[in-house]
Amino acid sequence: MNVSGVSSQDPISLSQASGGDALGKDAFMKLLVQQMKNQDPLEPAKNEEMLAQLAQFQNLEEMDELNNNIIGLAVLQQSNALLEQLTSGSALIGKHVQYTDATTEQPVWGRVDSVKIEEGVATLEIGGKSVPLASVLQVGSPPVVDPDTQAEEAAANAASAA
Repeated sequence: MNVSGVSSQDPISLSQASGGDALGKDAFMKLLVQQMKNQDPLEPAKNEEMLAQLAQFQNLEEMDELNNNIIGLAVLQQSNALLEQLTSGSALIGKHVQYTDATTEQPVWGRVDSVKIEEGVATLEIGGKSVPLASVLQVGSPPVVDPDTQAEEAAANAASAA
């Protein structure tokens, strides 16, 4: 008795499955049916083998679903993080903050005018500058400087520079 195998004319062939696409549920079931149709009737596949294949397929399907859920969760967490930054930044609009200036690396006081998301990071608009929310050191009122003390400090700085 001659038993024919799965050929390229059958519903599933290697060329269909090798296009980079993973076999889906339907393709797996078609492949399983073809396997059962073309098995040797004198030595049929054992029930245990078929059940093992179905169990493996179910495990793969569950892992794929879990992977999709994890990806969805990661996207959701990223969105929540951006929303939290935007909310935190918007609470600072109109308030004075001390932040680290990126060019001088010195603490500077300024009033927050607006908040926006740039490249996934909340930035505050302070005096025409974009300041990352993470650069804020404190929120409050800038220290009041006595004009006489300020003049003395300026004179001292000028003398030390000379």
